[in-house]
Amino acid sequence: MTACSRSIVSRQTGPHEDLARRVVRALAHPLRKPVAEHTREAFARTRDWLEHRGGAPLILDAGCGVGLSTRRLAEQAPAAAVIGVDRSADRLSRDHGPLPDNALLVRADLVDFWRLALAEGWRPVRHYLLYPNPYPKATHLKMRWQGHPVLPVILALGGRLELRSNWRLYVEEFALAVTQATGMAAAAEPFVPDEACLTPFEQKYHASGQALWRLVVELPHDPGMVPGDSLPVAGEDT
Repeated sequence: MTACSRSIVSRQTGPHEDLARRVVRALAHPLRKPVAEHTREAFARTRDWLEHRGGAPLILDAGCGVGLSTRRLAEQAPAAAVIGVDRSADRLSRDHGPLPDNALLVRADLVDFWRLALAEGWRPVRHYLLYPNPYPKATHLKMRWQGHPVLPVILALGGRLELRSNWRLYVEEFALAVTQATGMAAAAEPFVPDEACLTPFEQKYHASGQALWRLVVELPHDPGMVPGDSLPVAGEDT
């Protein structure tokens, strides 16, 4: 199988010089962004669904796009509750067949959803960030998850966190941010997917012959690393 997919082009040749400062700021200053009402409502419905799963291990598929990865993760882990979150109603509405009974797709603002999940005390056993938008311009560092104010929340949820990208530098930056924020060793490693790729992007990049990279790190559940007033009130639905 062959495909044609352009590699990421950026003038940035190494980790961003401002990354460490951005991480320090995220760890020190609360994220006071108001939670979008549609996300609060979506989270309440998701919480109810999860409660009816009877304590099944939680897998988060953050930024799930069309939800193909959510379906495949649910098929691979039938005993788990797999939640895919994306902000695009259009992407989530694509027809990829019925969802497994143990999977749920949720339209929500991911930054707000993460904060609500941590405030609710969720502890995912696995947490995926599959091929996030790389924002390759150096001026867009704050839009990459490693440079975003929500980084402490992502890490504080804990569990087996896995990031995949076709841009090595993105994974290397994220690894540096993880180590700086948690003191835990993390590194980018080359990655060759199984025959059944998790996402359409992964399939396209792999078929194009692009190198793929990932980071896998086991993190403790640690809400204390998030600066005060960053999280919404737990259980608040209005």
